[in-house]
Amino acid sequence: MSAEAGQAELSLDELIAIAHKISDAINSVVVGKPETVRLALTVLLAEGHALIEDVPGVGKTLLAKALARSIDCSVRRIQFTPDLLPSDITGVSAFNQELREFEFKPGPIFANLVLGDEINRASPKTQSALLEAMEERQVTVDGATYPLEPPFMVIATQNPVEMEGTYPLPEAQRDRFTARLSIGYPDTSAELEMLDSHGSSSPLDDLQPAAHAKDVRALIAAVRNVHVAPQVRKYIIDLVGATRTASALRLGASPRAALHLLRASRAYAALEDRDFVIPDDVQLLSGPVLAHRLLPTAEAVVGRELPEQVLARIVGRVPLPSR
Repeated sequence: MSAEAGQAELSLDELIAIAHKISDAINSVVVGKPETVRLALTVLLAEGHALIEDVPGVGKTLLAKALARSIDCSVRRIQFTPDLLPSDITGVSAFNQELREFEFKPGPIFANLVLGDEINRASPKTQSALLEAMEERQVTVDGATYPLEPPFMVIATQNPVEMEGTYPLPEAQRDRFTARLSIGYPDTSAELEMLDSHGSSSPLDDLQPAAHAKDVRALIAAVRNVHVAPQVRKYIIDLVGATRTASALRLGASPRAALHLLRASRAYAALEDRDFVIPDDVQLLSGPVLAHRLLPTAEAVVGRELPEQVLARIVGRVPLPSR
């Protein structure tokens, strides 16, 4: 597998070794959630963005911070509040009295990893300040466009929409998140271990970076070369297309969703020590990648039928690709 220009080539074994170091570093902080950690790492290697949604107190921000600190790169944190303005995220042009001209003051979006805490507590106007950065990896302010340095990943946390003081994410914003993660409550043994390790001090204080930004860029380049057979590509299209015709959904998955599912499947296959994607990868990732983009019909809402349930039926109905 070839990495970026000017960097040494990385074999799949070297990719796995570095990825496991990052995973081990995060697991030392986030106790008892290896599947969630692996999914977060999958999103990073798929050049995507992660939305962590769950009730308060289960470790959403801790997971985001642990992922950021496990990589030696620039990290900025944005606390989303109702009075946050778009310029507080992207930056602003200020007049320099000495130079007698306007100069751009970059906002916190100019970092390799951007942690957006409680993103749905800001207004939709402020949330939309992330749209251009997440999709095109650039920021336009006062007619000037500024590129964002790779790797670039937004890790946003949000509370469920029924919580007080929250705004629902716009459809365009949700569609730009590669996957939605849910941490959930830990089991008894993991919670006991958490009391021992987190009781006196935060394990984040002792977390050392397991990789550098250039390593992540090389990993991303290597993942792009993971093979996806034509039958598996067709299977992805069939799954995405079935969501658009489902009677219980008024909005199905977009073409961007199909692309994100393909990229995530490549990254997950690489983490599983494979240089090819299998249908199991697509099925396993279909929920985290597709479910948050789907909107149920009014009848489905009245019947309390969740998009995840509709998607599970679709996955069970769409035939697997033949050899």
